This record gives sequence, C-alpha cells and structure tokens, in this order.
Amino acid sequence: MHKQIVVTGLGCVSPLGNDVPSTWDGISHGRSGIGKITRFDASDYRCQIAGEVRNLDTEKVIENTELKKMDLFIQYALVASAEALKDSGLEITDELSYEVGVSVGIGMGGMTSIEKTHDIVRERGPRRISPFFIPMVIGNMAAGQISLYFNCRNYSTSTSSACATANHSIGDAARIIERGDAKVMIVGGAEAVVCQLGIGGFAAMRALSTRNDEPERASRPYDIDRDGFVMGEGAGILIIEDYEFAKARGARIYCELAGYGFSSDAHHMTEPSSDGPYRAMKMALKDAQANPESLDYINAHGTSTPVGDINEIIAIKEALGHHAKKVSISSSKSMSGHLLGAAGGLEAVVSIKCMETGLVPPTINVDNQDPDCDLDVTANKAKERSVKMAMSNSFGFGGTNATIVIKSV
Repeated sequence: MHKQIVVTGLGCVSPLGNDVPSTWDGISHGRSGIGKITRFDASDYRCQIAGEVRNLDTEKVIENTELKKMDLFIQYALVASAEALKDSGLEITDELSYEVGVSVGIGMGGMTSIEKTHDIVRERGPRRISPFFIPMVIGNMAAGQISLYFNCRNYSTSTSSACATANHSIGDAARIIERGDAKVMIVGGAEAVVCQLGIGGFAAMRALSTRNDEPERASRPYDIDRDGFVMGEGAGILIIEDYEFAKARGARIYCELAGYGFSSDAHHMTEPSSDGPYRAMKMALKDAQANPESLDYINAHGTSTPVGDINEIIAIKEALGHHAKKVSISSSKSMSGHLLGAAGGLEAVVSIKCMETGLVPPTINVDNQDPDCDLDVTANKAKERSVKMAMSNSFGFGGTNATIVIKSV
C-alpha cells in the first residue's frame, strides 16, 4: 500500500459467538463451534455436521418486519457491521456519508432462500413466491443493505470469488481509499449456506468431513487423518480508513493494512496448485514492503482437506524460504469451520486479535501431525508470541487466491 490504511473497527458473527469478544474467547481457548446440523434433518446426508450460527439477536440492528426481506447472509453482515462501526467510534454524518463505502462479498448468494422458495413453488405454485425473494438472494444485497442501514453513499460492491471473497473485498477496498476516492470502507464477507443444497452439494464433491460422530473433532487441519472441511457460516467485518483521517478524528487504531496480494492458478477449477498461493503471498509481502523475516504469524487457509493443506504448506515454504520454520501458523477453521466467502473476514479479525493480545490461537485436533505439513502449526494449544506482522491467506475454487498482510502501527 502506498497510502497508509488502518483498521479501526472489528465485527463478526460466527459459530463460536455472535460478536468479536465471544468468538475470540472461543478461538483463543481452542473451543470448537462445530456440532450436529439442526437447520434440517441431515440423517440421510453423507455429512451431518456444520458450524452453525446460534441464537443471533438481530433486534438491535434490524426491525422484525424487515427480517422477512433478508436472507441469513444479509442479517449476519448487518449485525457484524453494526458491531464494527460501534467499535470504530465512527459517526457517519450526512456530510461524511459521501466518503464511506462498502465492499462486503458473498461466495454463494442466498442459497437458503432459493431452496425454501423452490419448495414453495413446488407445493403451492409460483403465485406464492415472496415479492422480496430476489432482493433476498442477490449477492450484493449484503453491501446494499449495509449502505442503506448505515448511510454509506460512496462505493458499494460485492466481490464473489469463492473462498477468497472476503480477502479480495478487503484488498480491493483498500485500493479505493488509496486512490483517494473514499476515506472509510466497511469491508469483509458474509455467508449462510448451511442448508440441504449447500451441505449436499459439497458432500457430493467429497469435499466435506464425514466424521459425523465427533463433530468437534472433525475439522483437523494438518492431521494425518483429516478427511475434508466442515461448513461454517457467519460474517467478518472490518472498518478500514485513511490513516490521516483516522488520526484526525482520534480513532483507536488496531493495525495497518499493509499488503495485498492476489493471483489465479489457471490450473484447475477445484484442484489446488501451490504456484498461485505462493505468488499471492509474495505479492502481499512486496506490497507491504516487507521481507519474509518480518512475518510473525500466518492465519492459514488450512481447510482440513488432504490435498489443500499440503499445497498451502508447500507454498508457504516457497514464499518464506528458511523463515517458514520460524513463523507461527494456525488454522482457526479447526474451530469455526470454513465460512467460504466470509472466511477471510473472520480470519482477518482473528489475526488482528492475535496481534493485539500477543496470543497465537491454536490449530485444534492435531492428534498426529502429517509429516508433509512439517511447519509450526501451533498444534492444540495457544501460545504467547509478540506479533508485529501477520498474514492471512484465502484460496478459492476457480483457482483464485488472495492474501492480506497487517502490521502494528
């Protein structure tokens, strides 16, 4: 980044809790948010487990009459954005509204609402389709509703790049500020596909864990017995600002958003390649004007798939060289599950809390570490470490990769 851009607010909704303090408490203590699916009867499904959002209180943000107009991913995004804005202390006045934009992505769209509406059409006919159906399912409606609810009149967009969505949303928004086109951006991702089509579809690809009898132990990145990822849901939101603007208003600054890297594998739609992730990491470090030796922590993509975990470890070794052995790595997906388009948003929050607290969260369920994943993956127990610079990786189907680097100010 050529202009200093900083993070001033954090918000999230996750399987571990519906705000940042409860989510961080769970992740820092190595608790799993994964359990048996309760949204529908999953007894006939190959995968019967997920990280579900539970007991979400929307009343402080969304009027009850408005809920029927919003898919869950929109609700998650609004609740997390409200927390992030409150945390930032930013008051969006009418004058400032023209300088505040939104870049909040979604990987899959309103799949839950599509599924429910299809059932209505089959059972009751097309005339019973809700007039709110289309606004419920369009991917940009998380960003659109955030703009509406919080009076943001600048850039408003929704990136959709599978599991790299939120990191692309964060990095691309930083470029908007860098160009001088906005002073503040609300950024991140949201996702809600714990539904029959979502679980059934990914299970049909053999992508999901089938460790149904041990939900809390199913997501096990880097373990020799990992058998696929576990679906999660929620939202992760950051408030990012031009440093001079944040400083002038007396904002509390968490860190600097220092680097952004991206690439495409151009290799295969679902099979990973180490070259793309390597190039994204190298670009992010170059953008941050940082050497590999400056890096203390990586929140890895670490999905718990047999091929994906090894692929990322290879890319980390290529990108960091000898320093790869010295950096602390963890996969918070071992506790949250994989939030798909929201993953990078939540994991950016986790990385910032790691930097703030000096506590590297664990990768849980590493009972027998895969010898091919032979780096410091912070197995099973958090550890204290001063973190001045951190990296967060997100890689998606279609061979798309996005990496961000944050550093202390």
